[in-house]
Amino acid sequence: MILIHGLFGSLDNLAMLRRKLNQDFNILSIDLPDHGKSEHSARFSFTDYAESIIALLAQLNISRVNVVAHSLGGKVAMQMALTHPEIVSTLTVLDIAPVAYEPRHSNVFKSLLNVKLESIQDRKDADKMMSEFVKESSVRQFLLKSLYQDTDTHLWHWRFNLPLLYRDYPLLSQAISSDSQYPKPVLFLKGELSDYLIADYTKQTTDLFPKSRVKVISGVGHWLHAEKPTECANHILTFLRN
Repeated sequence: MILIHGLFGSLDNLAMLRRKLNQDFNILSIDLPDHGKSEHSARFSFTDYAESIIALLAQLNISRVNVVAHSLGGKVAMQMALTHPEIVSTLTVLDIAPVAYEPRHSNVFKSLLNVKLESIQDRKDADKMMSEFVKESSVRQFLLKSLYQDTDTHLWHWRFNLPLLYRDYPLLSQAISSDSQYPKPVLFLKGELSDYLIADYTKQTTDLFPKSRVKVISGVGHWLHAEKPTECANHILTFLRN
């Protein structure tokens, strides 16, 4: 099984879910390109991101894999499944649809760009600068996980490729398109309080994934895997065992 995180994240974001699933599967957690400790690229592309994961699987001699992916990672995983169905045995998508979304992260970008990396002394300084645009402490703390200080130069950096993600954000928001369908089972897990996966997107979703089903995790939003990891894991295990 491969776990794929979402925008601004890293492989650690799905750690709680990984702990719930690693007794049943050999799990590979990855940093997407332009995130975590992965290399930075010159341009965002769902296809390029998907192909980078396919290349990694080939390098590791993994010929088939169950994919579990959240948000942006879910869109990348859908692209993987559509272009390489022989490799993707099953697909579980956490709270995202293969549709185009209106911009949702303008304040997040403003907060990140407001951090003066050359002048901060610690994360508290960055947090204060970010709070002007992002009021939710939990969101700021999530983003600050990707802030680090170089041990040699003592300069601060974001692990994610902020200039590229900011420039190419319209590309991240685009729909997934394909001339073919993914013929295997797909589970979409929706956070009850989230509006990323709504009934209006059903046709677009089933046009690409005709064997898809949706389960709702009650009382949670977009971060369902962190808020209720046990329930998410149980849905995934039931899906894969049937």
